[in-house]
Amino acid sequence: MTDFGLNETTDAILASYQGSGGINNIDGLNLPSKRGVGELCELLLQILFPGYHDQEAVHSSELARLTAYRVRAATQTLLEEAGKCTGLAISDPRPDPAEKIVSRFIRQIPQIRDLLRGDVQAAFDGDPATSCTAEIIVAYPCIEAISVQRLARLLYLERLPLLPRMMTEWAHGRTGIDIHPGAEIGPNFFIDHGTGVVIGETCRIGSGVKLYHGVTLGARSFQKDEEGRIVKGGKRHPDVGDNVTIYPGSTILGGNTVIGANSTIGGNVFLQHSVPPYSLVYYEERSIRIVSKRDRASSLDWVI
Repeated sequence: MTDFGLNETTDAILASYQGSGGINNIDGLNLPSKRGVGELCELLLQILFPGYHDQEAVHSSELARLTAYRVRAATQTLLEEAGKCTGLAISDPRPDPAEKIVSRFIRQIPQIRDLLRGDVQAAFDGDPATSCTAEIIVAYPCIEAISVQRLARLLYLERLPLLPRMMTEWAHGRTGIDIHPGAEIGPNFFIDHGTGVVIGETCRIGSGVKLYHGVTLGARSFQKDEEGRIVKGGKRHPDVGDNVTIYPGSTILGGNTVIGANSTIGGNVFLQHSVPPYSLVYYEERSIRIVSKRDRASSLDWVI
């Protein structure tokens, strides 16, 4: 049998655990479970969209019993995972006990459903490629990402550490859409396609905003203290007014940057300053040259 050197490797790994580096959690606090957070998000999506995240059809005769079961299961799972977070010395001031946080969270689910109804309608109204809202709920990544973010933001506002970010990163891994739980997002929000969208923690987004894939609402640079460490907190990400559309590949940076209401930002635009309401911002290339591949010698040469 091949000698893989397992004993020596195990000893070397154990020795590495004795070193510093911040990647061990041994004899420390019990941290939230990534699997538990995933289960929580799945339960919450089933509550938000009954019949859309299920293996079998949900009948109205079973809806009350099924919903009661799911609300209790989500509450218990959230209590377990939130309880692991409240004792962490990360948030200042400390969050309330898990029971109070979870009680307030569960009571706000109907309001989140109202917001999501507007988000689904915005997607339906804004995308000619779909013919029904069912397709949007089951197939569009933006709805899943926005749903989880709106829920995670409730816990973020409670100053609960770790768990809100774990929820949005769960959605990020499934959808390719990275929305920080701290971002403030108004109603009727739509992200078309969605892949590669990044929305930072201190973003404020108004009502009726539409983003396309590859849009970044990010920070410009980070202040550092006297020892060269990044200063945490502060307004770092832009504000986007009502009814703004931002096309693919555009990057908007800075905590003082404001995109005025009813503006349109064209594709591949790079902005680090504010624009007034009703602006049209676009990147204008000098020319695009098109030549014939069949007979380049014929000098068929179009310039647009």
